[in-house]
Amino acid sequence: MICIKKITDEDFGIDSVPFVNPRCRLGARGIVFNNENKIAILHKSMKNEYKLVGGGIDENEDPTKAFKRECLEEAGCRVEIDDCLGTVEELKTHDDFKQTSYVYIAHVLEDLGHTDFTEQEKGEGSELLWLDMDEAMKKIKDSEDKIVASKFESDMSIYHTKFIVRRDYEILRYYKNHA
Repeated sequence: MICIKKITDEDFGIDSVPFVNPRCRLGARGIVFNNENKIAILHKSMKNEYKLVGGGIDENEDPTKAFKRECLEEAGCRVEIDDCLGTVEELKTHDDFKQTSYVYIAHVLEDLGHTDFTEQEKGEGSELLWLDMDEAMKKIKDSEDKIVASKFESDMSIYHTKFIVRRDYEILRYYKNHA
């Protein structure tokens, strides 16, 4: 499986430090198209964050099942996966954290009409948007320098969220250039 992008501290003008005992996490996320060829974007208004649908993979969970679960929770949709683009690695040395995300392309099979946001996502003002590719890319890219911490997060939240936003922008850019 190809690595679409490796995101490091240097991508934000920060010098990396050596990992000591990094926490490692697997994620599943991607681009979900509806029948109007718009893509699902999660907007967290309290953080000024725009991101793709997706999240962590539970222990012993298959990445494709994790992505479908995240689509149900965050987009309120049952989806069919069309392709796996590859992976994206995030190396957050200042928090001793590594994440590898499996990246999928999917389309909506059934829109259930409601999301199942966590209490934190609700508290961060989460809403689902359906945007065309260029608008989604612009909103994600423009949000990178406007991110604020939410009341639910640690001091490292802006640092982490910048990686999330950059990761998702790079996913869309890769898809647009290779589709």
